[in-house]
Formats: sequence, C-alpha cells, structure tokens
Amino acid sequence: MRWLLCALLLLRLQLGHSRSPAAELYSLEITNNGPITTGAQATVQARLRMKNENVTSNWYHFNWVYAPLILIEKSEQQFNSIINVTGEFPGTFPVSVWVTHKHCWLCRPIARNITVLQITEFITGNLTIAQIEDSRVTTHGSSSSTDTVTRISFSLHDPSHYFKSASFVYNWDFGDGVYQITKEPFVYCNCSSMGNRTVHLKVVAEWEQVGSIIHEREMMQKTGDFTTALELLDAVKSIDIVGSRETHVMENLNLSLHINGTPPLALCWLIKSECIPLEGDKCHLVEISGSCYNLSHTFRDAGQYCLSVRVENGVTMLQTYHGIKVQPAGIHPAFFVLLCTALVLAMLVLVLYTTFRSHKQQKDLVEVADFDFSPLADEHRSNHSKSGCGPVCCRSCFLQPSKEAAWESHELLHSLYKPAKMYTL
Repeated sequence: MRWLLCALLLLRLQLGHSRSPAAELYSLEITNNGPITTGAQATVQARLRMKNENVTSNWYHFNWVYAPLILIEKSEQQFNSIINVTGEFPGTFPVSVWVTHKHCWLCRPIARNITVLQITEFITGNLTIAQIEDSRVTTHGSSSSTDTVTRISFSLHDPSHYFKSASFVYNWDFGDGVYQITKEPFVYCNCSSMGNRTVHLKVVAEWEQVGSIIHEREMMQKTGDFTTALELLDAVKSIDIVGSRETHVMENLNLSLHINGTPPLALCWLIKSECIPLEGDKCHLVEISGSCYNLSHTFRDAGQYCLSVRVENGVTMLQTYHGIKVQPAGIHPAFFVLLCTALVLAMLVLVLYTTFRSHKQQKDLVEVADFDFSPLADEHRSNHSKSGCGPVCCRSCFLQPSKEAAWESHELLHSLYKPAKMYTL
C-alpha cells in the first residue's frame, strides 16, 4: 500500500512539473509579511486569478508545503487561502503552494507559486527620518535640513503582536559623539552642521513568559541593532532673479538665478501670462550642481508675462515669481545711441574745421614789403635814368617813367583784403 501511495505522489509531482494548458488560464499570487523573529507568527497568503474571463468559476483546493515551519492556522475560500506559520530557528524558508480543482486532488495543478519567509532571532523593524517644520511632518528619505527639527523614529515590525507585553529601551548613537537613552521609539534633534552621518540604534525588549516545562515565570529578552544614514543639507532659503523686467518682441532676454541652498538642486521654471504655482513636472526641469543658473528666452508676442521658478534639494522646496513686460518692436536702443554718437562726432568735426580755417585767414592778412629809402638808392636810380636816355631811343626813354610808376604802384602780395597802408613814390 505504501509503495502505491509513493508511486501516486511521484506521478503527481511529474505531472505538476510538466506545463499544462491550464497554466495559461490562471495566475497565482503568493505573499508573506516577514521577516519575523523566532517564536512569532507569519502570515502567508495565496490568491488565484483568472486570465480569461470566459473561464467558468469553480471551487479550488490549495495545497501548501511549509516544512520545517509549524502550521498554526489555515483558512481557505473560493479563490484564496491563508496560513499562519511559526519557526523556532532562524533562517530562510521556502513556502510553496499549488492549486487544483476542489474534488480532484490527483489532477494536474492549474497554477503554482513559491515565496521565501525570513526568520531571525533578533527584533525586526526599521528607522525613519522626518523633518518637522511649521507643525508639518515631511519625509525625504535619509535627508533632512539644517536648523530644523529632525525626528528619528523606530518602527517595530510585529504583525502577530509577539511583543505586546514587552517593555523596550532604546539606545541612540547620533554618530557625532552624542548618545541618548529613551523609553520612547523616537528622538528629536536640531542639527546645525551640514554633512553626512550615521545613526545607530540598539533596541532591547524584555517580558515575562511562563515556562513550558516547570510552568514558572521567566524573563525573556531580545535585542536588535539598526543603522540609518542621515544627510543634513542647507535648506533652500532664497531665490534671487537678476535681470531686466522689460524687453521687446524678438529680443533676447537674459536672466540670472542665484539660489541660496545646498546642491544638487532641481530647478523648474515656466513663463506664462500669469503667475501659477508649479506642481509636478509641467515645467522646464533642470538639474544643477551649483548655486547659479542663467536663463535666456525670446518673446514672440507683446504683453505681460510672469516667470515662475521652483527650486528643491531633497529636503526643502521654495518658489518665487518674476514679472516681465514685453513691448512691441521699435527703434532699438543701440541704434539710437549710435545715431546720437554720430551726430556728436559730426558737430565736433565741423567745429574743428571752422576753427582751423579762421586761424589760416588771420595768417593771410600779413603783407611783407621791401623798401629802400636811402640816398644812394635815389642816386643810383637817377644815374640809371640819365645814362639810359639818348637821342637814339627817345621813345623808350619817354616810356620809362611810366613803367617805373606802374612797378611802384603794383602790390607785392596778392591777398583777399586791401592792405591797411599803401606806400607810393
């Protein structure tokens, strides 16, 4: 009889490993709420889902394999099944399940799945970091901002209420030489120095338990060590937008954004006709590693616009606005300045030319003459006139005085103006 039962089990396993057409019609989900500590209970749940809506619903049987764990309770419905198990030894234990039709346990399984349950001898839980500002509690992973209240809390993972009668003691090490012992699962700190640190926590739980052999009360104790990283960043305190608030159509507007906060920073900006709060990713998102960002934009239409800017660094978020007035295209200021400069230069050249010409005309008024009034000169002239006249050239002598008069009355220099005095002989 035993060999027949073993043969049937082997046949069933062989049929289960072979892929059946029913596997394409069903899916089986399996979950557990581990990890748990030794002695506590874990819940494992399986849920059957139909991939094809045309499949007729029926009652199904869930077959569990959980050894060496100890089964505490099992419940089953039409499409799901739940078991509660416990373990006395730490380790990682697989829990599997396969599903067959209700009245055909030797039939081929229609779906199967497996999960892994982790059991430890220590207390299970985790540390969380939250930031308290303006009576609001916000969580940013392992990051927090300086000069604000930071809360570090411990969350016990005890789904079966195994530690419901235990008392706890929490030993905190903040990584900067500061230690604290509390009976509450949380502490508050106001850290002013920026940087990274590691927070350590040791949890001790004690409770009384009745012995299973001599039925006497004995003190039980479990411990747990937990660690988390704490990153302290400067909050985004201000956003300064440097640049003009007026521009023209098709003119490039340059703005400079100066941010007072610890990088890396996530900057989001948007230009609309009105100022709006920025939410989500409906804006131009930029990741910057510094504290300054240059923004350039060209407007195609005139009107009143608003630049909305949002900056966050993982711990804080700040938003600001900048109004911009866009005027229609006209004379560019650069062309106006150039025209004025050209006009000034032309006037300067005209003044210089007029001054130079007036100075030159004053020089033309000076007239130089060379007159010799000595007696020797008069005698030499009379001798020359006497010797030059004879009975032969009477005509030339008769004409000579007229030439001398013309020569003496001739001006030495040709000028534009009459001389002040004239000398005649």
